[in-house]
Amino acid sequence: MGSGRWSAADWTAYSSSHVVGKPTAAVFASAAMKAPYDPAQVSVRESRDSADNPASTPIILAADVTGSMGRVADALMRDGLNTLATEIYDRRPVSDPHIMVMAVGDAECDRAPLQVTQFEADIRLADQVRDLWLERGGGPNAGESYMLPHLFAAKKTVSDAWEKRRRKGYLFTIGDEPTLESVTADQAARFLGIQIPRDLPVQECIDMASERFEVFHVVVSERIGNGLRLDHILGQWNRLLPQRVIVLNDHTKIAETVVSAIQVTEGASKADVAASWGGGTAMVVAEAVRALRETGGAGGVRRLA
Repeated sequence: MGSGRWSAADWTAYSSSHVVGKPTAAVFASAAMKAPYDPAQVSVRESRDSADNPASTPIILAADVTGSMGRVADALMRDGLNTLATEIYDRRPVSDPHIMVMAVGDAECDRAPLQVTQFEADIRLADQVRDLWLERGGGPNAGESYMLPHLFAAKKTVSDAWEKRRRKGYLFTIGDEPTLESVTADQAARFLGIQIPRDLPVQECIDMASERFEVFHVVVSERIGNGLRLDHILGQWNRLLPQRVIVLNDHTKIAETVVSAIQVTEGASKADVAASWGGGTAMVVAEAVRALRETGGAGGVRRLA
């Protein structure tokens, strides 16, 4: 998948019809997981080059939809998808973005702990994101199944970026809790349709995904709940993904933060990237990318907001 090109004009028309002025429950009307987004029924998700996108780059946003975290998916539908696509086109840290959105829950408690769209390059992505079920589940187990996207990406995605060019894609998990410690063999079979010989610890899932994706985790720090402390959450994630953990204090800036992390990974300086946004967004982005490792590559900031 991945033909077509995202257009701001297409987004304006789509948003006016389906998003603007509507409550979250009307934007995301699904009352259960729909079969096309059930990872257990997916054989593979493909990011393939096309005439429209000759050098495609797969980008996965895997957002927690438990409890109040559905606000991240809502922010993506308010204008986040448009900001993500258009800013990547304008800033060009990577070429021809193919975007997949995942909805993440809790494999110990939820009916649909993972849902996955196709990789898309145009307005069809918006329809698929709106089709995802905001289950708003989770449980009192002080963690969510953020490792399911890693295992799915490792086992059930293919891309021309990797197969033709040995270029990694990008995978961002997004949430406000620690990760659960492992994917059990039963969970992998039931929820992903993947057979594994043993339970896989979260670090192994991350390492598998990291073979073909630049992997990050975004900790949404606005309202940490369930008696959890931010330092405890960051302690776990920093052990799992050193210098790849982003602390975001404004969930409405998720798209700007993702674009900025990609820019930094592709060689731009954190200071230049943050300053390029201007205003309050610059401050949010500067704090969010503060712990990321600068690569010092050839990339740069190609426009100023």
